[in-house]
Formats: sequence, C-alpha cells, structure tokens
Amino acid sequence: MKKSVSGFSKLSKRKKIRWVVENFFKDPENVMRELMSFAHPNEKQQRVLDGFSENTISNFYLPFGVAPNFKINDKIYCVPMVTEESSVVAAASSAAKFWLSRGGFHSEIISTTKVGQVHFSYAGDFNILESVFSELKERFDEETLPITKNMQKRGGGVLEVNLVDMSHLEADYYQLKVTFETCDSMGANFINSVLEAYAHILTSFVEEHPAFENTIREVTIIMSILSNYTPECLVRSWVECPIEDLGQFPGEMTAETFAGKFEKAVKIAHLDVHRATTHNKGIFNGIDAVVIATANDFRAIEACGHTYAARNGQYQSLTHVSLEDGKFKFWIDLPMALGTVGGLTTLHPLARRSLEMLGNPSARELMKIIATTGLAQNFAAVKSLVTTGIQQGHMKMHLLNILNHLEATEKEAKQALKYFKDKVVSFTAVREFLEVLRQQPVNPQCSVKGE
Repeated sequence: MKKSVSGFSKLSKRKKIRWVVENFFKDPENVMRELMSFAHPNEKQQRVLDGFSENTISNFYLPFGVAPNFKINDKIYCVPMVTEESSVVAAASSAAKFWLSRGGFHSEIISTTKVGQVHFSYAGDFNILESVFSELKERFDEETLPITKNMQKRGGGVLEVNLVDMSHLEADYYQLKVTFETCDSMGANFINSVLEAYAHILTSFVEEHPAFENTIREVTIIMSILSNYTPECLVRSWVECPIEDLGQFPGEMTAETFAGKFEKAVKIAHLDVHRATTHNKGIFNGIDAVVIATANDFRAIEACGHTYAARNGQYQSLTHVSLEDGKFKFWIDLPMALGTVGGLTTLHPLARRSLEMLGNPSARELMKIIATTGLAQNFAAVKSLVTTGIQQGHMKMHLLNILNHLEATEKEAKQALKYFKDKVVSFTAVREFLEVLRQQPVNPQCSVKGE
C-alpha cells in the first residue's frame, strides 16, 4: 500500500479512517469499527469536537472525575478533574478532606498581568527611536483602539509598553515588551492581535517619521507573540494550623514528627533537582487535571510553572513549608494565565459543565481553585512519602488496572483486592493468583447473583 498521501485533509472523515487503517493496521475492518465506535452519539457535539483540531479520525476518552470537600476561602467546591493517572483524584480528595476540619485552604491573587513581545531588528540609531518612543506609544493607543476598546470596557487592555534593548546579547536585536490585563479570558488571540498591529505601526512609524531622516528607516519584524511565562500573573494558596492539630499518623507517628519530616521533604525538593522535578510533577498532576477539565491550556500553564520554578537559577520546589511558633504552614506561589470565557471553555460541553460545577467562577477564582488543587495534590503525595510510602495508594489502583487488563470478573476482582491488601502487587503475581483462582471448582451453594 502507498503510505504517503496528497490532499488528506480534504477527505471525508470516513475516507480518512479508511486510508489510515488500510495503510497502518493488520486488521483494518476491526480497527475501523473500533475508531468509529468512539464517535460522539450526538452528531452536533461531534462536529464541535472535530472543530477543535485537524484531521480527526476518532475521539480519545479520558476519565472525568471529581474531588469533593474542597474548602477554599470558606467556600465548598467539588472540583472536576480529567486524568488517566491512578490515585490523583483520590489523593486530591484525601487532602481536601484532611484540611476540611482544619480551616480549609486559603488563596489570594497577587497579580494578573500577562506579557507579549514584538521582537525586531533595527540597524539604525537606537537613541533616535528612544527619543520618539512616547510619540510612538500614542500611535499604538490610537490605531489599535478598534482591537482594544471591548477589552477596555471590561476593565482590561494594554497596561504598559516598553522598548527593550537586547543588542548586548544579539546585534541589532530589540523588543517591544507589552503587558496586558485580559480579565476573564486567557487572552491569547487578543494579545497576539494587538502585538501584530504594533509591529505594523512600528514599521510605518520609522519609515515615515522625520526624526529618522538621517538614519536607517528599515525595521525588520522577527515575530510578534505572547509569552507563556507570566510571573506577574500570580496566585498564592496555603493551609495552616497548629502543629498539634495535624493529628496522628500511621505507625503512631506524632504530629511533631510528621511536621518535621514534611518540612525536610519539601526542603530536599528545594536543594536537589532530581527530587524537585518529581515533586513538581506531582503538583501538576492536580493542576493539569483541572486545567484540562475546564478546557484551558495545560501545556502553557506547565511551561510557565516550570520556568518559574527555575527563576533563581536552579530548578526548585514550587511549594514551601514553615514551622514557626508551633504552627504548620504550607503554601504555593504559582503563575497561571487562564480563562473562563472564550475558546474551548464555552465550546467543549464538559468544560461548560466543569465551570458550572465550580459555580461559573471568574478567571481569578479559577486560578485560586487550580492552584489549591495543586497544593492539595502535593500535600497528599508528601504526606504519603513521609508516612506509609507512596506505593500503598498507587498499588491499589494499579491492581485494578491489572485486573481489568486480565479481564477479571467482578467476583474475582473482589477476591484479588482482599488477597493483595497486605501483599506486593505485580502483574505476574496477579496473573498467577487469577490462574489459581480459576482452577478452583465452582461452589454449587453460591447463588447465580454472587455472594
């Protein structure tokens, strides 16, 4: 078969699937039926989903779960989470329940400024450009008003425009660094539209302004694009209580011992990059799950968070602990640019339901919810690590996945869960357990409906 194709994007979906399965699968008819079986039963909803991306041939499902009992600033939330990883939702739920009786979580917005840049080259006299920059900014304001006026009505828009000299790093390289407030929208399209307009205005301004009569008039625009690093779009979430109120932990571990080990574990994630990477990955287990559920951009939020974690020259933990005056305090500062209006947040049917479940929050409130979920995820993970170990919770879910893979019945699964309650779980051990179980004679006294 011919494995290259011309005009694939113009084919109907059925023809796209047909070409893929006939060229890349050994059992094309069964694969085609399987791919088509994941289509949304509502044709209108499927058209919406198809519009999200290109060359779609099926839908890829992920579990949509919820973590109840999140008390944030004295308000109770049931948090929607979309993830394929075992124990993530359970861990978030466990942390939410733990802090529910200890005052809950607290959260505040520190700032909501976003950044965009016009990168350009200019070989002329930069001092002249600096001298007329205030005039250029007036042109920016006037000529982009059709783009910015609606955002300004909502309380947002362009906050500041700065001319940045980067020529000490790269010859003739300069920037327009622009800060924005985009209210409840993530604002990517708005920011990029403004930046591209600024680029055209800058080029024309230098070409036409009399100040440049005796110097080079040509500006070369390299690119105009928002930055996903938004350290001034920042949210803080925290929990705190007297150390003695933390309670007791497995193995008769006291609250004081737990707090000390917890503090040391987080400190290690500030000192050691190997631990920091896994530590922060766990934070994003919770963050990504809510970001995806609300149809925001988890890749942008992760990239920003990881950059922020390395802002001091070494990649470090995003969370912090203090033990002062007999009080345990655990917090996270996290930059996060997201939205609750526009984009997929209103187009994706389950994203709309996720936001409704959260009380249709503003972007600022959603920042608090998501940062808090990341903090809860990290608390649960570190709590497990310094007490029972991480595998106890993980392996229970891993066992269920193995049982599903081995096509265990409901009755077999119940017996396996009981058997492996205090034993090491592995694929081989579970398979051997089921083989032995299935060789046992059926008890004729058991009812058809089970025990």
